[in-house]
Amino acid sequence: MIARVQPLTRTRAVRGPFDYAVPEAMAAEVAVGALLRVPFSGRKVPGVVVELAAGSELAPERLATPERVLNAGLTPELVALARWMAREYCSTTARALALMLPPGAADGRGAKRALVATLTADGAAVLGDPGGAGHLNHPSRGFDAQRAGGRALTDAQRALLQQLAARGGTATAAELGTEALRRLERRGLVQIAPRIVPRRPANLVVGRADALAPPLTPDQRAAADALLAVLHAPAARRREEFLLQGVTGSGKTEVYLAAVQAALDLGRTAIVLVPEIALTPQALGRFQARFGDVVAVLHSALSAGERHDEWMRLRCGEARVCVGPRSAVLAPLEDIGLIVVDEEHESSYKHEGDPRYDARGVARRRAREHDALLVFGSATPRPETVTEMRRLSLPHRVDGRAMPPVEVLDMRGSHQPLHPETRMALADLRHGGGKAILLLNRRGWSNFLSCRSCGHVWLCPNCELALVLHAARSSGALRGHVACHHCGHREPVPGRCPECASVSVARHGAGTERIEHELREALGSAGFPVFRLDAGATGLEVRARTLQAFERAPAGLLVGTQMVAKGHDFPDVSLGVVLDADQTLRFPDFRAEERTFSLVTQLAGRIGRPGGDGRPGAGASRVLVQTLAPDARPLRFAAEHDADGFIADELIRRRALAYPPYASLIRVVCAAESEAPAREAAEAIHARLVHGEALLLGPAPLFRLRGRHRTQIVVKARERRPAIDAVGAAVDAVGPAAARAGVSVSVDVDPQ
Repeated sequence: MIARVQPLTRTRAVRGPFDYAVPEAMAAEVAVGALLRVPFSGRKVPGVVVELAAGSELAPERLATPERVLNAGLTPELVALARWMAREYCSTTARALALMLPPGAADGRGAKRALVATLTADGAAVLGDPGGAGHLNHPSRGFDAQRAGGRALTDAQRALLQQLAARGGTATAAELGTEALRRLERRGLVQIAPRIVPRRPANLVVGRADALAPPLTPDQRAAADALLAVLHAPAARRREEFLLQGVTGSGKTEVYLAAVQAALDLGRTAIVLVPEIALTPQALGRFQARFGDVVAVLHSALSAGERHDEWMRLRCGEARVCVGPRSAVLAPLEDIGLIVVDEEHESSYKHEGDPRYDARGVARRRAREHDALLVFGSATPRPETVTEMRRLSLPHRVDGRAMPPVEVLDMRGSHQPLHPETRMALADLRHGGGKAILLLNRRGWSNFLSCRSCGHVWLCPNCELALVLHAARSSGALRGHVACHHCGHREPVPGRCPECASVSVARHGAGTERIEHELREALGSAGFPVFRLDAGATGLEVRARTLQAFERAPAGLLVGTQMVAKGHDFPDVSLGVVLDADQTLRFPDFRAEERTFSLVTQLAGRIGRPGGDGRPGAGASRVLVQTLAPDARPLRFAAEHDADGFIADELIRRRALAYPPYASLIRVVCAAESEAPAREAAEAIHARLVHGEALLLGPAPLFRLRGRHRTQIVVKARERRPAIDAVGAAVDAVGPAAARAGVSVSVDVDPQ
């Protein structure tokens, strides 16, 4: 038997698969998707079997044999998906396959094994549990619970047994002390044996998680019935795609839960995607409360061991529902019946590494391969989605309350970060004991530093971007550091200008750190805490704890970047504030207005939800939007909660300018340590594309990033497939020579 193996190498120059002769002793373990260790180019590397064949074009004596089969393999469907991703996103099959494997699989690492101590029936009797709770064997007749093995137990030994019992009667020996447990084992009180120890993610539930499904509203029931009708239909009819468009607070999650339950009842599996890792604990809590241990989670914030074990639970069928951000779309589930993409408008569904896949596109591909139902959900869907999917509407909140009024505050001529109306509203809230969320989509203390004497601006030495001031204070000496948000470079806060030696250093703009500090001073007290949530709050656990603390507090203020506007369901929040709402309008991006509208609308949706006991938030709910562009189109539509009007208007503009969904965009970026090689590689790719029908923009220089000069080409095409194929062929042709010149070439299909 011949196995066609794709070695998991990163270089574009290596194109597989390559033939290997499978020894007869190994044949039973080798199938499509199997992970092997194979000799390749003088090294031993992992590789995935992508095909099996009876023979090879090469003579048998020229074929190498695999060294061994590793402990994790992909399903044949995932292998086919990787090959599709490589073509769709102009990447390589090896890079796509590597994304799908659990951590450690390529190195042969697998489940965690350890010595595990288990309390025996006699051990339980010593603790006064004559029935040996939780154990199959009762203590033998005549057992003396006070004198185990003929000698009285010491206080330390009894305490050790109590610790073991408190852990459910089972714990790893290393946790409690192997030698002490061995002494108890010799007396028949515990049993020690090697076992696989599951590594489960920590329980970081945020928000309400009801085990029982509440009654659905008429709108929810109509939407759920439409989805369930498709799930129960014959296979040919199950490939339907729905957009569940509902105002924030309309109960989209309950519709998802009903659909997942239906898929499980039919013996099928489900994937539920959320846009941010920070939202995973809340979503996971809701699905685990409803479905229990059949729910697994996959995301990059898990430890390697946790991710491996959750992946294996999905692979072997122990878990049948996968919840997580974009990488969860690659979960090794079989017979998928449903894929849900919540908050489908979020750009975070686009992967930044190579291949630069879009989880929404991969979800669509997997749904079609499995004859599965695909559901996208959002209060502010993308124009592309609106034109492509059958729409189900949830126009009302589940409690029947109206959306909060949105007031646009004109900041032109103001030099303060907070409008007087905002300050007054926050002060009133503090006195009334309510809750508020304040959004500023810019972290740090100040945007940048400059010298008042000569105008010098402190830039990142690697990225040609301004360094952001972090963790400083408004009085006394500047403390903390300045940092680049792209490459991570950081340095101490400067005390004087390197150009003119002036000590007059100016700070410009305000980020979440400065706003948090100012509001703590103005509002903070024991009864009105101020919490901050942004990318500076490292780690999923830190973010979850912040959200839990805000949820538990009877009153307070949550300050943060865009993540505070996404998916949270906090009761009793009656005030929302958006600072510098027009900031995203200044980006040179055709999606800038769409993102601005979405951000304001999503934040407004967090406000005025019912409390845990059905009470509304303290005081009249309202949203204040501070802006330098009060007449901006997206802000006007957001103030009126008019998503349909905004989308209709946006589609007119997109059609006139030939932007998605009326055309496809592809970006090619060439990067090198010096400018000339990057430019030359881009020109070579451009020359191979000029004969097509697409519009080419560039080559044009980009700012230096992580120490590398960059040149880009943007392709705008009416016909998507021919454009992708042409770009892929051009990059493959130029890539080897570019690599020898030290140039990396990346392709981004549908750039965000």
